[in-house]
Amino acid sequence: MAMIEFRDVSKWYGSFQVLTGCSTSISKGEVVVVCGPSGSGKSTLIKCANGLEPFQEGEILVDGVSVGAKATDLPKLRSRIGMVFQHFELFPHLSVMDNLTLGQVRVLGRGRDEALGRGLALLERVGLKAHADKFPGQLSGGQQQRVAIARALAMDPIAMLFDEPTSALDPEMVSEVLDVMVALAREGMTMMVVTHEMGFARKVSDRVVFMDQGRIVEDCTKDEFFGTQRSPRAQEFLSRILSTH
Repeated sequence: MAMIEFRDVSKWYGSFQVLTGCSTSISKGEVVVVCGPSGSGKSTLIKCANGLEPFQEGEILVDGVSVGAKATDLPKLRSRIGMVFQHFELFPHLSVMDNLTLGQVRVLGRGRDEALGRGLALLERVGLKAHADKFPGQLSGGQQQRVAIARALAMDPIAMLFDEPTSALDPEMVSEVLDVMVALAREGMTMMVVTHEMGFARKVSDRVVFMDQGRIVEDCTKDEFFGTQRSPRAQEFLSRILSTH
């Protein structure tokens, strides 16, 4: 069974349609990169996966649970899906460690000591154990994004969603975040990643979903996407992206 499944999903903002009949699925342990030009609906699609954005037509299933169903406990579902945003979304008034333990204690019901232990282990994993007592504002953008990834992992998610996790970073900070994501992918984490980082897509993705004007234009293996079996629109996008990176 697919871990995340989109079935003919459509969404409107007022009279403007942002998603049109989008269907794709992500299997357990699969890494799928979603790419496309600005305004193509990539971020909207990924935010629909955990109910951050409502959608009007179709169905999205996460581990068999229907995201749009009225009976679905969305906060509970979201606690099982890690989400990493473009702008970190850390609590600025809390220390790094408190950012990592808050959800564990309040949502998962973990004891403080267990939550601290899990938080420290994850900070070590992303190379930031020495910064546990600092506040987000004392860290670089790359460090903040690695804390955001650690915070998402602290909830023991069944899948991770990344919404352009490196686009707000200075170029020299991008690799430190991508390295953490590459390690996650290689450990078998189910991941859906909206990104323009084609090197990452080529290195670790299993599939590439290419979107344009709210539609999924390509849904293929990375070898097919970076090979020759592409639509003219995808070829144009890829040549433009590769020439600027």
